[in-house]
Amino acid sequence: MPMKLTNQGLYFEEFELGQRITSPGRTITEADVVTFAGLSGDFNSIHTDAEYVKNTAIGQRVAHGLLIISIVSGLAVRTGIMEGTVLAFREIKNWKFSQPVFIGETIHVIMEVTGKKAMPQLGGGSILLSLDVRNQDDQTVMRGIWTVLVQSQAGEA
Repeated sequence: MPMKLTNQGLYFEEFELGQRITSPGRTITEADVVTFAGLSGDFNSIHTDAEYVKNTAIGQRVAHGLLIISIVSGLAVRTGIMEGTVLAFREIKNWKFSQPVFIGETIHVIMEVTGKKAMPQLGGGSILLSLDVRNQDDQTVMRGIWTVLVQSQAGEA
C-alpha cells in the first residue's frame, strides 16, 4: 500500500511577520565552482584561473554570484519551512552582492518574514522573505528579498 507523504513545511497561515529562520551552513567547494562554470558556460578567469587572479586586487578565485544564489535556495529549502507547502518561487528583489565568496568559505542564510498577502484564488498566499547571506565570519555577503507562494492549510488535499 502506498504511503502518503505529509507536508512538513509551514502553511501560509503559520508564517508570522518578524519570524526569523536560520539555515544550516554549507562550504563552497572547488567542485561547486567548476561544475557551475560547466553548467552555465561562465568560465570567466576570476572564477576559473588561479594564476590570473593572483595578479588582481581580489587575489584569489571568487565563486560565481549566481552559484551562491542557487546554493542559498537550497539552504532555504533545507530549513524545512517550505517542504511540501511551497507553490512557486516568484520573485527576487533588491539583490545586493556585498562581498565576494571564495572557495573554502562557509555560508548560511538568515530569512525574516517581512510580508504576507493572502491569495485565495491560488489556495495560499505570498510570503516576502528578507534574506541575509553570511559567511563563516558572520559578515553579510549578499542580501535581498524573495517572494514565494505558499499553500494554505485550507488548500491541503
